[in-house]
Amino acid sequence: MEQRLSLVTLGVADLDRARAFYEALGWRRGDDNDDVVFFQAGGMVLALWDRAALAEDSAVEDTGGWGGVTLALNVRSPEEVDDVLEQARAAGAVIGRPGAETFWGGYSGVFVDPDGHPWEVAHNPFWTVTDDGRTLLRG
Repeated sequence: MEQRLSLVTLGVADLDRARAFYEALGWRRGDDNDDVVFFQAGGMVLALWDRAALAEDSAVEDTGGWGGVTLALNVRSPEEVDDVLEQARAAGAVIGRPGAETFWGGYSGVFVDPDGHPWEVAHNPFWTVTDDGRTLLRG
């Protein structure tokens, strides 16, 4: 298996609301239809789909709680962390943790989208974010 991730699908309660939230962040839709919304996210795709349909298709029971996954966006500076958190707040997100220095030497904060999906926004001074948005590990 190749070491890469192609697609992340978020289960959402209201597809129109979720679409509007991500569009308010400035994201542009791709080749979606009435049942699913796709966004090109660098070299991968983020999809939004009805939560019950996603659970059934994924052969899991939806217990309604947090699924043990946090999405992350690495950015180029601590100031950009704060800017992205403010954009998310303006789009309707709840700020779970404001931007602050971390124990590992970086700077990060968390916003939670309208369906409860947490997003960490982080500046990691040990990694590189390229001009085209790829995040590269050191070494």
